[in-house]
Formats: sequence, structure tokens, C-alpha cells
Amino acid sequence: MRFVDIGQQLRAYRLESGLRAEEIAARLGVSRAALYRYEKGEVIKLDTIRRLAELLKISPLSLLGIGVEYFSRPVAFLERIRQVEEQADQILFVGGALCHQTATDAFDGALTEAWTEAADAAPDRAQARALTEQALGLLAARRKQHQQRRPTIIGILSEAAIVRMLQDGIAPGLALPPRTRARCRAAAITEAESIATLMESVPIGVQLGLSTGPDLAAGFAVMRGRERAHVVGSPFAPDTAPGAALGVAMITAADEAIAVHQRVAEAAWRDALKGAAAATRVRELIRATPAAE
Repeated sequence: MRFVDIGQQLRAYRLESGLRAEEIAARLGVSRAALYRYEKGEVIKLDTIRRLAELLKISPLSLLGIGVEYFSRPVAFLERIRQVEEQADQILFVGGALCHQTATDAFDGALTEAWTEAADAAPDRAQARALTEQALGLLAARRKQHQQRRPTIIGILSEAAIVRMLQDGIAPGLALPPRTRARCRAAAITEAESIATLMESVPIGVQLGLSTGPDLAAGFAVMRGRERAHVVGSPFAPDTAPGAALGVAMITAADEAIAVHQRVAEAAWRDALKGAAAATRVRELIRATPAAE
């Protein structure tokens, strides 16, 4: 058993449970410090793993990294994705309007403003702000991690998703003041222009294509590291507010799942627009949307 991996998954599932570390430690009969040591990779007994799984309402196999991991809380999913990306040398993603690792400062700024204002308007403001700050912190940690490690990025973006991003702006669905919504739409245009530039210039380590066919039913990513690969499927877009999402994300290292998703990704890449053709099409979408006016 790799106790570091178990510890990482324990932290993610603790966030998924919604329980505080103090609550889990008390029910387990250990100190909070001991629980944090488990999360950092300290040796943990199988009986303790079994009891933790019962508390977290998951299978012990999930805690051991065997089978499929499920997350309904965006914050827990963000933490687990950060852990997987920490070991990834290549990230292949299909679907969506953007890749967070290559997103601009305009995206981060609009997202921070939109999420913060939505949290301030929530019935339980303190809880919403805490959740928002936690999610923004995880996104920042992922961005910093990417800048340090620089894994290869290969992505097939969805034309339909880009159109929706341009029409609705960053963080769609949130009830925001007109000024903030306008900033989110402006940030979406900036993001689309950046995507077109990346497609055209093809910087080292980044390849982006554009799928112009039927909208992709569900996006996914294949993340490959030296020791293992993972498939990630999620209904949560990078700009989905942490307290305003309903869905279930999944992560698995099963060989069959990786092979199937890899085949679909390769077919999507083969059929996608690339280079100057893709950049031209994205710029046409920018000019065609009312958000560009």
C-alpha cells in the first residue's frame, strides 16, 4: 500500500463528507493531529482504513485507490484533481470551453469577483465565503503546481461550449450585478482570444484543437504520470461555483476505462480543427456573439 496516496484520498473524501477534521477524529477515537498525519502519509492500519471508510460512507477500496472514486462536492473534487495533477506528466482533455491550466488572469479575476459576490449574497454568508475561499485557494494551488511542473497539455475544446461561454460569460447561472456580469462577459471574450492565440502559435507543451461537430455529451480528461494514469469525468466546469453545483464527478485508474477514453480522445483529435483553421473559427465565434459588441 502507498500510504501517501491513501492519505491524499482520505483528505479528499473528508472534504466530500462535509465533516470537520475534529468530528472525524473524535468518532475515530484519535486526535486531530493523528488524522492529519494519516493525510500526510503516515502508516495506517487496515482496521483504521475500514473504520474511516464507514465514517466517510465509502468503500474501503475507494480509500485504497481501487475502483472508481465519486465526488458530489466541487471542493472535494478540486482537491482530488490537484493531487492527481501533481503526478501527471500529460493531461489530455476533451470537451468544455477552456482548460484551466492555460486560462488567463482575466478569467481568474472575473471568477474571483463573481464567486465572492455570489457568496456575499448567500443566506449563510460566512459558510459560503469559507467555501468560496477554499475553492479559490485550490484553483490557485493547481495553477501554481502547473507552472512548476509544466505537464504536456493536449485539449479538444467544444465549439458549442465556447459559444455558450461567450454568450453567458464566466460563471454563468449566478445572479450577479450588471457590472459584474459585464466583466464576466468581457473576460470570456479575452479567454476566447487567448485560446485562438494558443491554437495559432502552438507554444511548447500545449496543443489545442476545436471540435465543431455535435456538442460533446460529457467532457473528460486522461491524466498520465510515470506510475499510473487516471480518467476524470466531471459535470463541473472550471467556473462552476462551489456552492451552486449539482452532479457527481468520477475518477478511476482502471485500465479499461483509460483505454476507452484514450480511443475517444484520439478520434476527437483527429477530426478537430487545429492550428490556424481552429484559431480562425474561434475568432469568427467571437465576432458573431453579442458579447463581443
